Amino acid sequence: MSTPEIGYADALSELQQILGELEAEDIDIDVLATKVERAAELIRVCRGRINDAEVRVKEIVAGLDHQEDEPSPADNEDDWDDAFSDD
Repeated sequence: MSTPEIGYADALSELQQILGELEAEDIDIDVLATKVERAAELIRVCRGRINDAEVRVKEIVAGLDHQEDEPSPADNEDDWDDAFSDD
């Protein structure tokens, strides 16, 4: 079973459902391995989504930090005025 397009919330929901089934005392032993395999796949999906989000957030924060280091356009206006003033 492949889950290339499943989102985090859907994967987590399905994982919780499977975990509930695995905790039941009357689980069918014939489907146990299939359920565990699916749960492992969903865990990989969730971890991947979390890792992707972490990378994106770090990139965004780094971009904000970089913007703070650059002079603002208002700072440049003073330089522009000084360069072309007749004083």
